[in-house]
Amino acid sequence: MNIQEAIHQYSLFLSVEKGLLPKTVENYLTDLRLFFSSLPKINDTKELSRNHVYQYLEFMKRNNFAQKTIARRLSTLKNFYAFLEGEGFLEEGLPKIETPKGEKKLPSVLTKEEVERLLNAPDITTPLGLRDKAMLVLMYSTGIRVSELIALKLRHISWEERHLKIEGKGAKERIVPVTQDALFWVKKYINEARKDYSRKQNPYVFLSRFGKPLTRVYFFQEVKRYAREVNIPISISPHTLRHSFATHLLEGGASLRVVQTLLGHTKIETTELYTHLKSNTILQEYDRLMNENKVK
Repeated sequence: MNIQEAIHQYSLFLSVEKGLLPKTVENYLTDLRLFFSSLPKINDTKELSRNHVYQYLEFMKRNNFAQKTIARRLSTLKNFYAFLEGEGFLEEGLPKIETPKGEKKLPSVLTKEEVERLLNAPDITTPLGLRDKAMLVLMYSTGIRVSELIALKLRHISWEERHLKIEGKGAKERIVPVTQDALFWVKKYINEARKDYSRKQNPYVFLSRFGKPLTRVYFFQEVKRYAREVNIPISISPHTLRHSFATHLLEGGASLRVVQTLLGHTKIETTELYTHLKSNTILQEYDRLMNENKVK
């Protein structure tokens, strides 16, 4: 893939799937542009190697860059390489490179009451509202990524066995169970709304009003709009539903391994992040209950 196109795809991933603020995304992209300015002859991702990162790291050390700057730029490159490898655009992955440890920011998670408000936000008397309702319910009940949601095809739904076949990162397939409620809304959308604006046969489940597959950016904007309509105070993205799904499963007693399998994480360390979220939620609930029961 062309380097400029790869950077563009990565910016979409950061803003839509990760839900980062525009300023934060731009900071990442600035770091990437500075890195590639040192590699003027590299035009395609298949030409990238881990040695380019090592050389850039040595360049920053030789020129006495601040440790904070080195750590941030190296973190940006590691995440960018991981993204390219996961998408199948990189020949040679990046091995583990130690960087100064900083505080890890935990992703936002909705309460169950906020999830319910969000899922009930679309106007299901309209075709597009019914579609959005089905998408929101399906995403929260399965924890799939927004990219997996919009790429879902009709043949990937097993109605009888109640599961989805998901084509995840790196062309890896996994089977994800789905609730009866989610299947109800998807079937209702297909039978009552999808046929109304799908002008020709299309393999994808969720379509625009013009009968074309949806984009990640479009769904990101819709989720933000619905969140504003129901007064959800935190800044959210479609990825917030995935975080909420995982956290609520753990709160309900699911094992870390089960959540890892459902989310499609290659490493258990990635899933372990949600144990911190779970502890955070318990502490917040404890504080709330103690405040409510204070002796006046």
